[in-house]
Amino acid sequence: MCGIVGLFLKQDAMRPKLGEMLCDMLVTMTDRGPDSAGIAIYGDAADGVKITVQSDAGTIAFEGLDRTLSEALGAAVTVRTVDTHAVIVVPPELEEVAVIALEQRGLRIMASGVAMEIYKEVGLPRDVAARFGLRGMGGSHGIGHTRMATESAVTTLGAHPFSTARDQCLVHNGSLSNHNQMRRKLARRGVKTRTENDTEVGAAYISSRMADGATLGEALEGTLRDLDGFFTFVTGTRNGFGVVRDPIACKPAVMAETDALVAFASEYRAFADLPDIGHARVWEPEPATVYFWER
Repeated sequence: MCGIVGLFLKQDAMRPKLGEMLCDMLVTMTDRGPDSAGIAIYGDAADGVKITVQSDAGTIAFEGLDRTLSEALGAAVTVRTVDTHAVIVVPPELEEVAVIALEQRGLRIMASGVAMEIYKEVGLPRDVAARFGLRGMGGSHGIGHTRMATESAVTTLGAHPFSTARDQCLVHNGSLSNHNQMRRKLARRGVKTRTENDTEVGAAYISSRMADGATLGEALEGTLRDLDGFFTFVTGTRNGFGVVRDPIACKPAVMAETDALVAFASEYRAFADLPDIGHARVWEPEPATVYFWER
């Protein structure tokens, strides 16, 4: 049992409030997943690629990183520290080299993207949100997850969202039965995963399909054919977010749409404080049906 939230803002005037609204939704889902939490925020585009990294050592792990990484890459690098995470901006053409250098320093790669940043840690959702100052973050859209680990350890790397491609990520409620088989298939194609979590395989499947030229909708439709088990997926991209449930749809899900926003949650109560929610169109997403909104 886990909790999922997603919020897509149609009006730019609401961007400064994204983190506040998304965090309120996330905290409301605490009793569905109290062991860890995470949020992907799509904010202002960087002049380069943002690589979000994590270290259990906290800020000490990032001391002098801007200087040493700039020297190693031969290009200017900026580092912004946020508790146990840091957001590093590098030239796009040096992203792969930078990732290798960061991993060699023992840093965990959370995500990369022009607009996306991912923050996740072990702990209650309200505490995770407070540690990273998520309420004060703005942007166009975001997704979040509260986790109750039932099949793997409670760790930072086991928390959602998972990202396997630039500006793409996934949160998941459910369990995949063929994730090891799919992980091997993806590995043969050179698609790398860093954990044993089934959700990361789902993220890698979607991003690999899109890398092959599929649209977001086509990639989500592919999950219904190629991934076994029960699942509700909410995936984020630079332009928006999408939703798909397995054909049985045993995991709870509800959506709401107004002139200003589109919201997703595992339970309706997560919508209670959203603006003008009383006039929203509210519905349960259909099984085996893809929904997505993009700018």
